[in-house]
Amino acid sequence: MAGLQKQEHTSPFLSREDCILDSGRFRQANPENTWGEELADDEFPPTFPGLAKMIGISPESIGGGECTVSTVVQNEHLNAGGVAHGGLHATMLDTALGGALVSALSKEEWCATAEIDVSYIRPAIEGDTLEASGRVVKRGKNLAHMEGEIIDHNGRLIATAKGTWAIWIPSGPGRPGNRR
Repeated sequence: MAGLQKQEHTSPFLSREDCILDSGRFRQANPENTWGEELADDEFPPTFPGLAKMIGISPESIGGGECTVSTVVQNEHLNAGGVAHGGLHATMLDTALGGALVSALSKEEWCATAEIDVSYIRPAIEGDTLEASGRVVKRGKNLAHMEGEIIDHNGRLIATAKGTWAIWIPSGPGRPGNRR
């Protein structure tokens, strides 16, 4: 986790117009939105747009049906009890599990969370570095079963998750999830 720098391009599973994931490697899409050049190692990891970016979740690795993301617990992440809000854990796990599946999809496929079950094991406090890892357990034609966990910088288990993701092939140009 140390030494990674955020880049200003986005990940393929969040901005299909800019980047795509092909065989576990990020590739830059050209203006015609066809498969382009592989991004250099120093261009990874990309930043996440939307909620994950807003709350400070950063990608660490993605590929081969696995994904790892991280964040440092900030004051803004704390609930009224002074520990990290469960929504932070759930968002980290949803991002890691979804990223793991995206790395195993074909260019034509897309996915979305159908169900996720998060178990909270121990609290995280301000200043803790959290790392969420996700992996594909079993992938079928229309569904994938996923699992993952969050550990802190001391290797302590913070939360676990299991979930089901829907998989489909979008139809028509410009449709949500169309990665071509």
